[in-house]
Amino acid sequence: MQTFETDILIAGGGLAGATLALAIARLIPDYRVTVVEAFPLSEQPAPTDYQPSYDARSTALSWGSRQIFEHLGLWSAIEQQAAAIRHIHVSERGRLGVTRLAAEDHHQPALGYVADNRWLGLCLMDALRAESAIRWLAPARATSVTTREGGVQVTVREGSEGDEGQEEVLNARCLVVADGGRSGLREALGIEVTREDYDQYALIANVSTELPHQGTAWERFTDRGPMALLPQVGGPEPGHRSALVWTLSPVELEEILALDDATRCQRLQAAFGWRLGRFTRFGEPHHYPLSLTLARETIRPGVALVGNAAHSLHPVAGQGFNLALRGLMALVEAFRLASQAGRSPGDLQVLARYQQAHQADQRQTVGFSDTLVRLFGGQYPAPGIARSAGLAGLDIVPGAKRWFARQAMGLGTGGLAADRREEHWQ
Repeated sequence: MQTFETDILIAGGGLAGATLALAIARLIPDYRVTVVEAFPLSEQPAPTDYQPSYDARSTALSWGSRQIFEHLGLWSAIEQQAAAIRHIHVSERGRLGVTRLAAEDHHQPALGYVADNRWLGLCLMDALRAESAIRWLAPARATSVTTREGGVQVTVREGSEGDEGQEEVLNARCLVVADGGRSGLREALGIEVTREDYDQYALIANVSTELPHQGTAWERFTDRGPMALLPQVGGPEPGHRSALVWTLSPVELEEILALDDATRCQRLQAAFGWRLGRFTRFGEPHHYPLSLTLARETIRPGVALVGNAAHSLHPVAGQGFNLALRGLMALVEAFRLASQAGRSPGDLQVLARYQQAHQADQRQTVGFSDTLVRLFGGQYPAPGIARSAGLAGLDIVPGAKRWFARQAMGLGTGGLAADRREEHWQ
């Protein structure tokens, strides 16, 4: 059994883990980074003539997330296949209250963007291949973690789950847990979570509409729960494809899944309305249960949790990955300061700085998303007049509308984490 030394061990090479690895490599180049990922890595470069599959899953990126990717030198690649959100329209089915946000009102070209997950992954992999300080173990998985002097010791087995591949022992000064909302490593570490189930499911699918979306993201609240339509690029009719996030009860989900595509379009039409004309296509549906999940601990000596391993949100406001991305940059900033001061990245005081920097953002973003669910969701509906008044108030009260816009743009806690102040360790 071989033993390797590394500064940072990232468990999970998805969007969060890969972005963290790239950020460390580019902003703290003296750190050695090892990434352990359960799935094999694709060697396919991002093609110049990329065409997303109609059923490709996508991610909403706030304006703040664009700033982060610009700082990492990745945005010019991502934006080639990113749909700009120039308008956000928030309304309630059957009522008059409406809130409208426009990028031009904030002197920006977009409020946010929507990008195909596969394209994001290809752009990240292209950038990561050029970083020699990053070592990838994939497919591989961490099987045990123990604390040791100066960090942690992690046993890694190569190969997919069930394979009897070679084992390695890695001594890391800091382990970053980035293996998702169902984190096996978080469970192995004995870190408990608080979970509030919403007793609802999110149905995810791509849909086409008779009228073009014109760069508008639609947030529609119904008596059964919220739904969102986010503009996408590509498709057989450019400008007519959107990503649907539809909140449903377990019974409603089963009903929708049992229908053919044409009847699904009719059911969606009845729930959303006719603002985009007729729904003409309903892509392959995916679904998952909705809950608010928060880890009781996000740091320990030598260990930090990030992304969905630390917090999973309702997708109503599209803030999950954006919150995770800001957390990654807060962690990188703590590592950068530690490197300058000659301290270990796994030092509890170093990680406490990350936790403190990210805590207010997490609390505010979780509160923003959860409040929308409780105010407008089918499970916790406020009185209809109060909901309509709230939407109308957001649209006409300048301070309230600006606050709402900053939340949507991922700027609610003061902008880009990488726009840092020089700080010193005491």
